[in-house]
Amino acid sequence: MEEAAPRKVLVPIAFGNDEIDVVTLIDVFSFAGASVTVASVERDLQVECSSRVKLIADKFISECASCIFDLVVLPGGIPGSERLRDCEVLEKICRAQAEEGRLYGAVGAAPAVVLETWGLLKGRRATCHPSVMDQLSSAVPVESLVQVDGNVTTAQGPAVTLDFALCLAEQLYGKQFLEEELQKRMVAWGWKECEVRKEEYNADDWALAKSPQVLVPIANGSDEMEAVIPIDVLRRAKANVLVASVEDSLEIVAARGTKIVADKLMKDAFQSNYDLILLPGGLYGPERLRSSEQLVKLLKEQAESNKIYGGICLSAVMLDTEGLLKGKKATSYPKFTSKLSDQSAVNARVVIDGKVITSQGPGTALEFAMAIVEKVFGMEMMNIISKAMVFSLAD
Repeated sequence: MEEAAPRKVLVPIAFGNDEIDVVTLIDVFSFAGASVTVASVERDLQVECSSRVKLIADKFISECASCIFDLVVLPGGIPGSERLRDCEVLEKICRAQAEEGRLYGAVGAAPAVVLETWGLLKGRRATCHPSVMDQLSSAVPVESLVQVDGNVTTAQGPAVTLDFALCLAEQLYGKQFLEEELQKRMVAWGWKECEVRKEEYNADDWALAKSPQVLVPIANGSDEMEAVIPIDVLRRAKANVLVASVEDSLEIVAARGTKIVADKLMKDAFQSNYDLILLPGGLYGPERLRSSEQLVKLLKEQAESNKIYGGICLSAVMLDTEGLLKGKKATSYPKFTSKLSDQSAVNARVVIDGKVITSQGPGTALEFAMAIVEKVFGMEMMNIISKAMVFSLAD
């Protein structure tokens, strides 16, 4: 018996789209087994997002004009949503999607700025980022974080994009697959085996006198959500975040196929001093990071100087292997927590011990980033960012 063809998902991108929206959509649908096409509406395939993360699309939107997709889903962000709205090819694709009863959706500003403008929310219950809710003139505005009405799904902001993507995945693949496979793989909140939000041990002061210098190294196989979400959140907090590739080129291909362009090569970032070093995970990315002697040297100097460092997913195991979690409690991707020397805190989604922070996986990356913001910048800054991202720790 032949296997069913993979579901086809279109994620169009433009200058100024929210990078968290983009990589979360790619990560979730690729994880689910879909064939995801990232299409640029610009004249270049390389697109700089709202927090200056540079992504490379698979193709131009014009190449998708005659294609049939099971789902077309629009990321938010300003001016990205406006640039999507002004793309005639994308408008035709979305109109056909709606008229022919296939799934479509949008998050953040995109429901109001794009779908409302095109008349694709008329009479539908819909939501969007609170800052543009008044633009839902023909829709029936609702305050839900995620709203489904027929074949259209909308959501409020980057902090709920994971829930939005999981909701769409359930429509594509069914509730059983969502509950038994996808929530577990993504380490989504609500998965019963990881319901402890955060644990902190040996509390230390992380406050800094100046805007922190942050290094986020990336490699082929790094998880895109675990890399991009901390970059985005910390740049919102006005940290100076440098993205450095440990590969021979600035461009890396992340775990789910997202092409990310670093700011520098590791060999050129190596001589600087950093207040924080944060490692994304992924199945193969951490080993690629570990193969960088320069990065390992930086991390060991970070530990010796009592500076902040940490990692998500298998990067926590990589830190432990290098002796950088000695005497520290930590967590990691649930499937691999047995590889940690100290497993007493592995059920927590985020663990802080002194100046070391670890977290479990893609679905905990935002909590990881917000915990850093709270420790370094304080509760006031965390609340400002939380409001802008529609983020809440309420269960």
